[in-house]
Amino acid sequence: MHEKIATIEDVARHAGVSIATVSRALHKPDVVSQTTREKVQAAIATTGYTANVMARNLRLNRSGMILLLVPDIGNPFFSAILSGIEQGASKAGYNVLIGDTQNDPDREATYAAYLRSNQADAMILLNGRLPAPLANSPANATPPVVIACERIPGCGLPTVIIDNEQAAFEATTHLINHGHRKIANVAGPGNNILTVDRTAGYRRALSEHGIAIDPKLTFVGDYSIDAGIAAGRSLLADAKTRPTGLFCASDGMAIGVIVAAKELGLRVPQDVSVFGFDDIHLAAAYDPPLTTVRQPRRRLGEQAITLLLDRLDPKTPNKTGKTDPVIVPTELIIRQSTGPCPQG
Repeated sequence: MHEKIATIEDVARHAGVSIATVSRALHKPDVVSQTTREKVQAAIATTGYTANVMARNLRLNRSGMILLLVPDIGNPFFSAILSGIEQGASKAGYNVLIGDTQNDPDREATYAAYLRSNQADAMILLNGRLPAPLANSPANATPPVVIACERIPGCGLPTVIIDNEQAAFEATTHLINHGHRKIANVAGPGNNILTVDRTAGYRRALSEHGIAIDPKLTFVGDYSIDAGIAAGRSLLADAKTRPTGLFCASDGMAIGVIVAAKELGLRVPQDVSVFGFDDIHLAAAYDPPLTTVRQPRRRLGEQAITLLLDRLDPKTPNKTGKTDPVIVPTELIIRQSTGPCPQG
């Protein structure tokens, strides 16, 4: 025996309204009275009706899917961003497909093809570059795409980012205000736009305070804890050249630097101050708790999905025109990994 699947006709009969009224209550609730909406919701609960999303998507010529390209799904930095995107997409009736690209252009191109084959209606990029199929397309032929976290120079697509240069400037200035003059920069990969912007902020802070920039105090890593350990061992081993403060372009590298400092018998922050970036969950729980730049990651995700839904809305103008990026403010979170410059 198979249980009969409730239909919209069953809902209408139980609610004592027309099928059209049920449809309006589900898809345009603002044009239906509260009393009618309550009747329809009660009838849905009674009948166990579930809207046939696949049929509706076929009728509207859409997949109901939003594609997210993420460079590393295992990076805890992305979790809150993805949560903000998914919640906004779900409220709007969309499902989310996550593509873990591992920074592989071929994987990016494969996922981007989902847009061309109507397997996804739109895409949010968290990986800092346009996949080849989109980069080579005319602007007016590009499906709805929003860029988040990493700006793409020269790209006019809607973008949601933080001001990485200003955040790095403020972080480095914090160390300077605590008396540090020999400050290292533990940077990300040299070709990454985040590295470019954060290094620019670090250098601007030194220059504005009359501190010479020493190239030997910059270590190029990859945002990981292992890279931070390598940076710490390299920069802190020699007491004669050792910096008293380190600005790190990620919390992972900042934690790695602290690991290396402890290996060398150095105290944080009494002997060396360490400043991170991102404010991942582990930052507050580490020993010592990490001073860092807080990125409002969930808000970044919420803003990104809002921009994308605007582009998917047929009533929204300027779908292909260049738009100014949305800048989400950051915050310095001062904890116990930074302190006054040690005397002598």
